Amino acid sequence: MRLEIIAETEDYVAVSKPSGLLTLPDRFDNLQDSLRGLLMQQYGEIFTVHRLDRDTSGLLLFAKHAEAQRHFSMQFEERGVEKQYLGIVVGRMSQTEGTYDQPLAEHPTIKGKMTVARKGKHAVTHFQVLETLGKYSLLSLRIETGRTHQIRVHLQNAGHPIACDPLYGSGEPILLSAIKRNFKLSKEDETERPLLNRLALHAWKLGITGSSGEHIALEAPLHKDMEACLRQLRKWSR
Repeated sequence: MRLEIIAETEDYVAVSKPSGLLTLPDRFDNLQDSLRGLLMQQYGEIFTVHRLDRDTSGLLLFAKHAEAQRHFSMQFEERGVEKQYLGIVVGRMSQTEGTYDQPLAEHPTIKGKMTVARKGKHAVTHFQVLETLGKYSLLSLRIETGRTHQIRVHLQNAGHPIACDPLYGSGEPILLSAIKRNFKLSKEDETERPLLNRLALHAWKLGITGSSGEHIALEAPLHKDMEACLRQLRKWSR
């Protein structure tokens, strides 16, 4: 797999992770199936600073040495990092912007799933509607905390799950037939190919302080699949 390097210095390498790739290997002998493993093949020793869900695409920062890892990791722990995402959600939002300040905890019966819970851990997500696209909306999402599945749970709880989310939504793909009037399948195709069939969430921007006190602003453009889906949504939702 060819890595998409966003920025690189002596202290760090910023990479745009594809959807479906683990941040870390699930076992030591499976390094090639994770972003860290691929980076180790290229750089040798590499240090994890933060993570993304397997199905979330976008910006990830890795440190090149232990001192840089401590420096950057501390900022994540102390919530001194600006984290912004782009997400396509199901439905039209009733507000153009707002904040979800709802604690999260592990689901009481479903392993690997999170839920809004009164006695859970503090979690804050800010959202802004960038575009309303028929049955969908494109949101800018900024998180103050970094709880597991935070954005996905908050939006599900609001009634607007991330599109194509199998855990917190229906998991149904975005189809052209759902937005285009008089849709007809081409003679070459037996079944319709989805516009998007993976979690429509992308880690977009990251703001962090470098080792010399400088502000580092990083940005990972949307991947081609999500960008192509948005083009079709814009075209047929006018």
